Amino acid sequence: MSHISSDFKSAPAPVKINPGPLGLSAFALTTFVLSLFNLGAGVPSGGPVQVVTGLAVFYGGIAQILAGMWEFKIGNNFGATAFTSYGSFWLAYSAILIPGFGVVPGYASAPDHTLDNALGIFLFSWGVFTFILWIATLRTTVTLSSMFFVLVLTFFFLSSAHLAHLAAGNIVTRIGGGLGLVTAFLAWYNAAAGLYESCNAVIRLPTGSLAHPHSE
Repeated sequence: MSHISSDFKSAPAPVKINPGPLGLSAFALTTFVLSLFNLGAGVPSGGPVQVVTGLAVFYGGIAQILAGMWEFKIGNNFGATAFTSYGSFWLAYSAILIPGFGVVPGYASAPDHTLDNALGIFLFSWGVFTFILWIATLRTTVTLSSMFFVLVLTFFFLSSAHLAHLAAGNIVTRIGGGLGLVTAFLAWYNAAAGLYESCNAVIRLPTGSLAHPHSE
C-alpha cells in the first residue's frame, strides 16, 4: 500500500485555468481599433469600418465567447455572462457590416433615419445591459468597475449620436470613440493584471480592491 500512497502524493496538481485575460484582451483590442475609427484618429470619423469585421468575428467574437464558456467551466458566472454577451455583441455588429446578412440593405427603402434609429436602439440596449453588469462590479476592483462604467458611457454616447441623427464625424461620436479608447486601455490593464498574477510574473499590477471589509 505504501507505493500507492507515494504515487498518489506525487501526482501533479490540476492546472487552474484563467480565461479572464483572453476574454479581456479580445474585448480590448477590438474596442481599441473601432474606437480609433469613431474618434477619427488616422481615418475619418464616421467613415468605413469594414476592417474591423475580421477582428469582431474572430477575436472580439469567437475568442471572447470561448473565454465565456471556459468561465462557466470554472464557475465564474459574472465572467461567463460578460464574455459570452460581449462576444455575441461583436458577432452581431459584424453581421451589420457584412452585406450578406442584408442588415443595412434592408433599410434602403425605409423612411429617413430609420437605420440610425435602429442602430441607436441597438447600442442603447447594450448600454443598459452594461449598466447592470457595472452594478455587479461595485465590490470587485477599482480597475474592473471603472472599465464597465466608462463602457456604459461609451454605449450611451454612441447611441445618442445615432438617435439624434447627427452627421458622420460628429462630436458626440468622437467623444464616444475617446471613451472607447479609455475602456480598451482599462480592459488591457485588467487583462495584464490577471495574466501577470496567474503566471507569477515579476510585475504585479494593482487593481484596488472594492470588497467590503466585513463581507463574507
